[in-house]
Amino acid sequence: MDLDLHRFAPLLIQWQRRHGRHDLPWQASLTPYPVWLSEIMLQQTQVSTVKVYFERFIQRFPTVQALAGADLDEVMGLWSGLGYYSRARMLHRCAQEVVQAHGGVFPQDLAALQKLPGIGPSTAAAIASLCFGQAVSIMDGNVRRVLTRLLAFGEDLSVAAAQKNLNQLAHDLLPKGAWVKSMHQYTQGLMDLGATVCHTRQPQCALCPVQPLCQANAKGVPTDYPVKTRKLVRRAQSWWLLLPTTAQGAVWLRKRPPTGIWAGLYGPPIYESEGDAMQAVPLAWHPRVRAQTPFVHVLTHRDLHLHPLHLQVPASSTWGDGQWWQANAWPGLGLPAPLRRLLSA
Repeated sequence: MDLDLHRFAPLLIQWQRRHGRHDLPWQASLTPYPVWLSEIMLQQTQVSTVKVYFERFIQRFPTVQALAGADLDEVMGLWSGLGYYSRARMLHRCAQEVVQAHGGVFPQDLAALQKLPGIGPSTAAAIASLCFGQAVSIMDGNVRRVLTRLLAFGEDLSVAAAQKNLNQLAHDLLPKGAWVKSMHQYTQGLMDLGATVCHTRQPQCALCPVQPLCQANAKGVPTDYPVKTRKLVRRAQSWWLLLPTTAQGAVWLRKRPPTGIWAGLYGPPIYESEGDAMQAVPLAWHPRVRAQTPFVHVLTHRDLHLHPLHLQVPASSTWGDGQWWQANAWPGLGLPAPLRRLLSA
């Protein structure tokens, strides 16, 4: 490694102390439970959004024991709108595992952390470095961007071998000597630099504390990194949502299967065509069906074209499995964000 790169950790730590983020709600106590909770929430989600959900979760579940003892439906209800709902299910499972297998205390060992449900290498490293001061490197999207630009790392991160090589280089960059005591600031600095300076499309290189070391900047092509050739293949899918409601504001909902889109959440009857949806409605009620303007809900791998069909019916009617949820009960359920908006309108 270029000797100059040994300056990377000290420069980053000093910058984080002066200019990094220090007011994030999970930074109030660098203990495993809030750090773990924030790391899971921050996956694929902006900090501004996570702040609201994090504070809501901490108020309702102040300890891992409280989260482990909660009903999954309540956890999903609090998560509703944050997206990537498998995270909430794994969060609940992980809390239960920590309580049942570890006495409510997160293990300090990196390998033991990675054995917990929903905790991958980067989240485990975040807990180990931020909470226990261990010299291990996180490797989320922001960190990959910072390090590939710093090193002008041109290998394709779509390939597992390239990711392994970058992980080794990240390990080589870790603080040495007396700087190891500031491991939590190094880790936070990596995250802060990627989030606030080393942006994907318009990096603010003039503000970067490690600009003199950055090989991509020296080449004048910072946005060429990271290299990832495998593109996400998007699909489109159309759903017709039949939304039966009563005059009193109750809505008919059923719990969705444990796998697939909106797994484990509550939703209305869903059909793949308008014809299928209308077949589920008694012919005499067809004039009552009110079609709302369709809209697109964007998921990670596909675009959901949603066609809401509103129908007010007597409370004595049913639609297979499911039940009526009264107006004061359904807001607490785990609902997909677009459905919550539709019902709240």
